[in-house]
Amino acid sequence: MKKQFKNVPKKISILKALILFTALAIPSMAGSQTLDSEDMVLINAGGFVRGVDQITSKNPTASGVAKTHALAQPFSDESPARMIYLDSYYLDIYEISNAQYTEFIIATDYAAPAYWDHHELNQPDQPVTGVNWYDASAYCHWANKRLPTEAEWEKAARGPAGSIYPWGNDLQYENANFARGEKGDHKITTPIKAYDKGKSYYGVFNMAGNVFEWVNDWYDPNYYKRRDDVKNPKGPQIDLKAQASAKKVIRGGSWYAPAQSITTTHRFWNNPTNNSYGVGLGFRCARNAEASPANQARSFYMDALIHMGAEKFKEAEASIKQAIELDSQNAEYRKTLELIKKQS
Repeated sequence: MKKQFKNVPKKISILKALILFTALAIPSMAGSQTLDSEDMVLINAGGFVRGVDQITSKNPTASGVAKTHALAQPFSDESPARMIYLDSYYLDIYEISNAQYTEFIIATDYAAPAYWDHHELNQPDQPVTGVNWYDASAYCHWANKRLPTEAEWEKAARGPAGSIYPWGNDLQYENANFARGEKGDHKITTPIKAYDKGKSYYGVFNMAGNVFEWVNDWYDPNYYKRRDDVKNPKGPQIDLKAQASAKKVIRGGSWYAPAQSITTTHRFWNNPTNNSYGVGLGFRCARNAEASPANQARSFYMDALIHMGAEKFKEAEASIKQAIELDSQNAEYRKTLELIKKQS
């Protein structure tokens, strides 16, 4: 049975619909820019729809084992769908390769990852595998970067249209390395620049399959149900005592994992000290974008949208006026101010 996804509620006010349209339109109009020297792409500030609303699973609270063997359908930890607002950031176009991780090991005398001597996994252009969350974080900091937040990862994978897979809404075996291939004959990871047809709207490769990717956030199955954390969310706060048993989020599925795991909304988890998940645990890095006047203006604009959604029009007007002060030629900001005044 074909699965239907609902990204926004059916009952939505005209005002909220306009906010949704505006926020989704911004990334496609602004586009993205590539930082060629480091193979990173700039993902401009704006809103995106995180998660899905329709849950078709008969067991929405399935255990990790059940999720691994489930069909390609959303689980309760992926809902509800909500508009999330992010500042601009850079993201690695490719997963971190063995060649890049080798440079890190040589420069820092860091311990080699698991499977480093596995001849089918250690080619220079393959993604590094067998790294735990702390290894991934250490590499990113060494490279003057950081791990992406879960929200940053999902926005880069979904694009402004909120697609089910990085390339669109139809499952295509030729677009990603997952489930060991359509015939079950793919036995290992593929080079980080493989599957050009499977890249996301922003041009990011292998956000579906190849290796699961560590992100910065702690995992909480109920985190998406929070209504207050909609701007630059960084995941749940876990106290030091609870961290001993807490899990970190991993995203994107792997060469071995089933189709269910490669949707852009699928959430999975692992112990941050664990460096093995079906020999398919890797990562990519992110970096904060420079706080230019245009980026600062976009941040105030996002604040205005959030206030509008909460029908706090006085606060929304103050925020959009700050955006206009920083970017006085932006027609979209001026239109938003007019809309706010009509609602006040």
